[in-house]
Amino acid sequence: MEFLVKIKNIEDIELYLILFLMVFTLWFIVHTIKYYKGEKRKVKHLHRFAREGESISQYELAKRYAKGQAVRKSCQNAAYLSQKAAFSGDENAEKLLDKILKSRKC
Repeated sequence: MEFLVKIKNIEDIELYLILFLMVFTLWFIVHTIKYYKGEKRKVKHLHRFAREGESISQYELAKRYAKGQAVRKSCQNAAYLSQKAAFSGDENAEKLLDKILKSRKC
């Protein structure tokens, strides 16, 4: 019976719901910004290590270019970086390069 009396006061429930939605929206925005800043930092480090000749970084960066993940999609950059990694002996990079060359797209 008491539950029904509390439900009748629906205005309070609406206020709590609006408050919850506002808090959730702020939480979502903050964590989305943190995620993209972290991805940007990862790509920056991958570029630095790829320039230094690290084959794992070259392959990971090539995968990102092929998918367009946190960078602009570019088959040319993906093929170039996977070729550099394949010359260093990375078998996964060779597979990615073959896939790009056979299909002529990422």
